[in-house]
Amino acid sequence: MKPMKPMKPMKPMAPMKADDGWWPEGLSNPSSSGGQNGMKYAFFPDQKRLAIERNGQVEQFDTGSHRISGVSQSQSGNSGGDPVFSADGADVVLSDLRKGG
Repeated sequence: MKPMKPMKPMKPMAPMKADDGWWPEGLSNPSSSGGQNGMKYAFFPDQKRLAIERNGQVEQFDTGSHRISGVSQSQSGNSGGDPVFSADGADVVLSDLRKGG
């Protein structure tokens, strides 16, 4: 039986891919982002903005005092089936936010 050969050194890990930055220029790094059902969102607390990408279109919304932390399943009872976001322990329907940008 032949002795085992030493293992080759491991290759360094490849750097993690940076976020694709699909949101409009001028917005800083988001504190939360994600997606659901073909929609992406990113929340920018410094600018009080929520960026949404749907069907290739990006829109911005003024979040006022809301701090968006996630998105939940759309509720059939809300206006037009808009996405519902978790914010400060409450739910915020997208149609309740003012368009900005």
